[in-house]
Amino acid sequence: MTATRDIPKVELHLHLEGAAPPAFIAGLAQEKSVDLSGIFDDAGHYRYTDFNDFLRIYEAACTVLTGPQEFYRLTRAVLEQSAAHGVVYSETFLSPDFCGNCDPAAWAEYLAAIREAAEDAERADGIVLRGIITCIRHFGPEQAKRAALCAQETAGEFITGFGIAGDEMAGKPRDFRYSFDLAREAGLRLTAHAGEWGGAVSVRDAWRDLGVERIGHGVQAIDDLALVDELAEAGVVLECCPGSNVVLGVYPRWDAHPIEKLRARGVKVTVSTDDPPFFHTTMSAEYDRLAETFGWDADVFAEINRTALDAAFCDADTRARVAKRLESQDT
Repeated sequence: MTATRDIPKVELHLHLEGAAPPAFIAGLAQEKSVDLSGIFDDAGHYRYTDFNDFLRIYEAACTVLTGPQEFYRLTRAVLEQSAAHGVVYSETFLSPDFCGNCDPAAWAEYLAAIREAAEDAERADGIVLRGIITCIRHFGPEQAKRAALCAQETAGEFITGFGIAGDEMAGKPRDFRYSFDLAREAGLRLTAHAGEWGGAVSVRDAWRDLGVERIGHGVQAIDDLALVDELAEAGVVLECCPGSNVVLGVYPRWDAHPIEKLRARGVKVTVSTDDPPFFHTTMSAEYDRLAETFGWDADVFAEINRTALDAAFCDADTRARVAKRLESQDT
């Protein structure tokens, strides 16, 4: 089998800020004379104890990302690492909350810097990036509306989707319908984090109440096989992040993760890293563990990447260009 690092990969579930290398954040903190030493362990890794603490550390790291230039540098750093592990197409979650506090004018400046970095990375490393604006669930429905307005104003070739992330236990999906309706009216495609912590019911609620075509994580759907079959029949795509789920304790071990059971039952699954430095993972590492744990081979990974590309929130021309990169591995 070809080394997994060399397999051209499509990643659909990557948080831009959450992909910031710890050394990058530590460097920015030093430049700005900000003391963030408490968010790192002795080895320089992010330090947290559970999911809620992870959210706290994530948001603390974002405090040094204070201007468009920092986001340019962040985007380049993240895409360089992704490309080094074979990613040829990536969709990243972008939160206007961390880019000018959802002020549309400020957000436009941040977005311009992110997009410039993406274009430079495509020229340098061949990786294609598209953005999905996410509101933050635990920031509440009113703040989500502000994020949705930013999404509506900047929808286009680069900003192609809208979603929701954050603490699944905060509120209900239906509380955010207005924001999703705004995004839908702007022609954006929709995804939502669910079924990481909120159980199978959270997957059903996000799918039904928000009208999404993809679910971020979604793995706890396995606890309701009737729902699993509905998802399979409807073609709903799950953005699975096995390494993230294991590190955070959603599942105790890789062999307990339901990604293969979901796939075997006909659900469209994809593979992503979520917030890779927080979980000490890469796309190559995810593929290695999937091969080791479930016996996935080149044919399965090719299927996974075709599924991801079919589900990608990009235009037909971009999809065709990326498809050629995937096909080069098959020949």
